[in-house]
Amino acid sequence: MIYEESVRTPASQCFVDVTHLVARAVKASGITDGHILVAVPHTTAALTINENADPAVVTDMLRRLEQAFPTHDAADRHAEGNSHAHVKSSLLGTCHNFIVSGGALVLGTWQGIYLCEFDGPRTRRLVVSTG
Repeated sequence: MIYEESVRTPASQCFVDVTHLVARAVKASGITDGHILVAVPHTTAALTINENADPAVVTDMLRRLEQAFPTHDAADRHAEGNSHAHVKSSLLGTCHNFIVSGGALVLGTWQGIYLCEFDGPRTRRLVVSTG
């Protein structure tokens, strides 16, 4: 089954914790053991799994991505001016597989699933495939 959620991102570059949305899709699907695929079908957004206990981790990740791939680079040729967002999305990836066991996502103690916005704010699609 396919589950879709709309996620409104609040800033031009941010990480939005979507763990609860993915968990809700798992519960609604009735899957008890297996794999799911989570995707964001966008070229300037991504998904990542990382610590969700200390918000400084997200802040640091965004800062380091910006250092490596600045928002404004005079050498960029893409007319929309968002080449940095395409690069960041490509590096982090737009889909991830997850294990489901006992009807729940298998994540580490501090892990959360983040939709990564690099060209917002926008409304993004989060797609969860459970079979």
